Amino acid sequence: MPLNDVPWTRPVRIRLQCGLERTFSGAYDALDFLENEWPFRHGQRHDRALKVCRGALNGSIAAVVARDAFAAACLEAGMPTMMDTRDRKPPGHPRPPPHLAISGR
Repeated sequence: MPLNDVPWTRPVRIRLQCGLERTFSGAYDALDFLENEWPFRHGQRHDRALKVCRGALNGSIAAVVARDAFAAACLEAGMPTMMDTRDRKPPGHPRPPPHLAISGR
């Protein structure tokens, strides 16, 4: 990890268009990927992710904002993010059908 990196609390795992998976743990790696390996050069989310990752590296933007912008750019480019189990929310309790609901009497 470079000395000037801004690490994320949770890495971003993506599936590349070739099917391989890749993990990014901070703004520096994400910016390097955005600048040098990105499959598409155009896109609003790509442009925003470039600016936001640079801002995170110079200390003017929070790391979590850079992480979210990078993940959004990946989705825009057709590279889905792979959810970490900590990112998943537990399912809510489904309501019982009305005929099974217990009345408050």
